[in-house]
Amino acid sequence: MKKPLVAIVGRPNTGKSTFFNKICGKRISIVDDLPGVTRDRIYADAEWCGHAFTMVDTGGLDVKSDDTFQKSIKTQAQIAIDLAEVIVFIVDGMAGLVPADYEVAELLRKTKKPVVLVVNKLDKFEVEKTYDFYQLGLGEPFPISCAQSKGLGEVLDAIVNSFSFKVEADAVDEAIKIAVVGRPNAGKSSIVNRILGEDRVLVSNVAGTTRDAIDTDFRYNGQKYTIIDTAGMRRQRSVLKESVEGYSVIRAMEAIKRADVVLIVFDASEEISEQDVRIAGYVHEENKPSIVVMNKWDLVEKDGNTINNYQKMLEDKLSFMSYFKPLYLSALTGKRLEKIMPTVNEVHENSTRRITTGTLNEIIQKAILSQEPPTKKGKKLKIMYATQAETNPPTFVIFVNDATLMHFSYERFLENRLRDAVNFEGTPIKLIFKNRKEEK
Repeated sequence: MKKPLVAIVGRPNTGKSTFFNKICGKRISIVDDLPGVTRDRIYADAEWCGHAFTMVDTGGLDVKSDDTFQKSIKTQAQIAIDLAEVIVFIVDGMAGLVPADYEVAELLRKTKKPVVLVVNKLDKFEVEKTYDFYQLGLGEPFPISCAQSKGLGEVLDAIVNSFSFKVEADAVDEAIKIAVVGRPNAGKSSIVNRILGEDRVLVSNVAGTTRDAIDTDFRYNGQKYTIIDTAGMRRQRSVLKESVEGYSVIRAMEAIKRADVVLIVFDASEEISEQDVRIAGYVHEENKPSIVVMNKWDLVEKDGNTINNYQKMLEDKLSFMSYFKPLYLSALTGKRLEKIMPTVNEVHENSTRRITTGTLNEIIQKAILSQEPPTKKGKKLKIMYATQAETNPPTFVIFVNDATLMHFSYERFLENRLRDAVNFEGTPIKLIFKNRKEEK
């Protein structure tokens, strides 16, 4: 369901991201003293007095700058402004009115859209410091202090009252969340843009262009999705934990935790690195369904055995997640891009799959007949019955006479027999062994 879009704009370091985080209720945008920390459009859902809307945070605008990144920031901000129902223009009350504010105001006046002018950093709520901002010609300035959460209610009232249509918060449907992760410069943002059909996130050949986890809603065949583009995840020792990039890696890891499906993007033109394997391992540890996307496939020299060789290499490197689902594609040329969403749906369906207790126990009994359970110190493991406890990931509780007799190799054997019988490709499954007294 489409919700009103609210764009937050302003020159660098006026507190846009702090405002965004306050309204959305969590730290989604990175907040730092460095101007220009937010470079992409960053989306999050919010609500006020029962009304749902989407907020988009944009990079700090320096209208007259010709810097390469500033040009991209201006493009991203302009797209957000064009799509927005309401624009929130945030200025710095402590710094006062500056020429750059006039330049942004001139840009916003041309849109002829509702603009809510917000004067931030007034921690003592010095209303008199808002008076100069009437000169911008954008109506009444609202004094706030994001740091102290002062004045936010009045701003939200003004935003909601400016909507041309309203969506009740209870009417919002749930989306399947897709996180896109990988090393810097693997092509994550290019894949996201291809899926969305527009340049929603900055794409550059400079490693690390995306620094935040960026949520974008879209629909595919009537189903709602949220795709989360994340910062490139470098080795931890290469990133200072307190740096902006350190926070970016944390955002990427949080994106994995809240995702329903994860696209793990590898650069097929380079060797699979320890960091690639480490990222895949983190996704596996979080028990998330995933697709290993071998991007830049157009750059790989091929013969009749190329895919088979790559498949064997992946099976070796990712032996801990033998269930992985691979895709070989090129975001640059668009080759096989059409396979991503059907594969996302397949993997998500597999992760939510339920097996009846009868079918499950038939599978387990056939496995026992083909290979007897282990014996330890003369005592044999007996498997009584099994049941499925959960999905996401599929979790099975197997009742036995003594769980300490279970050997990891037999556990793996049972998992493999389950996978042979039921399509769990792309998703981890969990086996939990519990003791149950034998009936006499």
